[in-house]
Amino acid sequence: MPTFNDLAQSVISGNLDQVTDQVQALISSGTDPVEIVNQGLIAGMNVVGVRFKAGDMYVPEVLMCARCMHSGLELVKPLLASKNIHSKGKVVLGTVKADLHDIGKNLVAMIMRSGGFEVIDVGIDVAPEKFIEAVKEHSPDIVGMSALLTTTMPAMKDTIDLLIKEGLRDKVKVIVGGAPVTQTFATSIGADTYAADAITATDLCKELVGA
Repeated sequence: MPTFNDLAQSVISGNLDQVTDQVQALISSGTDPVEIVNQGLIAGMNVVGVRFKAGDMYVPEVLMCARCMHSGLELVKPLLASKNIHSKGKVVLGTVKADLHDIGKNLVAMIMRSGGFEVIDVGIDVAPEKFIEAVKEHSPDIVGMSALLTTTMPAMKDTIDLLIKEGLRDKVKVIVGGAPVTQTFATSIGADTYAADAITATDLCKELVGA
C-alpha cells in the first residue's frame, strides 16, 4: 500500500502512471480522499514549487508534475463531492487581446488549481469586455492577465480601466505577468501585483486573498 509520501514523491518525479496507480490504490483501500489530495498530491506540488523557485527544477518539469497532480485529482474528484473542500479563492485568468500565447497561462492555471484555487480560464486573445463579463458572471477574488508581446501589454491597462468604469475594480485584485511585463509596468497601470512565474503567481494570490 503506497503512503502519502510515496504519492508525493511520484508527483515530484513527474511519474504519471505511478501517480494514477498510487491514487487508485489509496482510494481502493478507503483512504480519506481529502487526505490523498492534501497530504499526497498537494504536498508533492509544494515541494516542486520550492525547487522551482530555487532553480532546481525548470518549467517543463513543473508542467509534468502539475499534470501528474491533476491526473490524480481527477480520480479523487468524484469522492470529494460530499466533502466540504474549502477553496482558497476564485481567479479569472486569460491572455489579453491580440495575444495568442497560452503555455505560460496554462501553467499558471494548473499551478493555481493545485494550490487550491478555483480557476476560470477565459482563454487567449481576451478583450477587456470579455474579462468584464467573466467578472460579472463568476464574481472572482482575482483577475489574472498574461501577455507575451510588448504590443499587447496596453490591453492590460485597458482592462483595468474598464474594471474601474464598470465599478468593479474595488471588488477584485489584479495580477499581471508574462515575459515583457515588469513590476514597474504593473504599478503604472494600476495592477495590484506582478508575478514572474507560475509558482510566484500562486503564492502572491494566496497573499492577496489572505489564504
